[in-house]
Amino acid sequence: MAGQCWQYNAHQLDRQVDLFRAGVMKILKQLMGLSLVAALCVPQVLAQISTSLPVPAPATPQSSETSPANPWEFDLNLSGYLVPHGQSYVSPTLSADRDTLHLEARYNYEAQRTGSLWAGYNFSKGKTFVVDATPMIGGVFGKVNGIAPGLELTLSYKKLQFYSANEYIFDTDTKAGNFFYTWTQLTYSPVKWLTAGYVVQRTRAYQTGLVIQRGLLVGFTVKKLSFTTQIFNIGEANTTTVLSLGYNF
Repeated sequence: MAGQCWQYNAHQLDRQVDLFRAGVMKILKQLMGLSLVAALCVPQVLAQISTSLPVPAPATPQSSETSPANPWEFDLNLSGYLVPHGQSYVSPTLSADRDTLHLEARYNYEAQRTGSLWAGYNFSKGKTFVVDATPMIGGVFGKVNGIAPGLELTLSYKKLQFYSANEYIFDTDTKAGNFFYTWTQLTYSPVKWLTAGYVVQRTRAYQTGLVIQRGLLVGFTVKKLSFTTQIFNIGEANTTTVLSLGYNF
């Protein structure tokens, strides 16, 4: 009896093992089928997705040449006047230009311990023979007070240049203080970095025995920097030297 029971249990165990094995094989077949489908379909699906997605455009590096240029142009000038009899002084000027607009500030220019503010209009004509003119109106304040119309004029032809800065001060304190000021020069530039010429001026910023002072000048330019030496009243007892340093930016 015991032997029959053991045989029955062994038979039942073998049958369960066969069923388990059949189930495992069925699952493996399904997994292999799914793997085959995935191997065939997934690459096509990924290809469709990749073609449907927008492709970002490559970033274009910004060139410095395309960056907008500064519409303003500035000119800073510092002039040291070496005048006999203890009258030496320094005169700074700053100008700003944008298209036709001209703005300018001066100190120790019309007179010592005196400042002035200016506004003007730029215009230019010509190609070979070029005319640049800036009519201006200014207010003068300090040791001298008044209103001053002015004109800056430049005539250029090849290597020759005529420049003249003029103003007439209407003194608001006294009519006797009215005065015409001029700085006029004629220069020649044999090369771009060298300038030489003749200069005259009429000023009340310092006193000499001459109403109109005459002199020679020579100037050098390196990129945005310029240095000019003017010597007035050569051979006279009141010889005056003006050293000017300019920076354009």
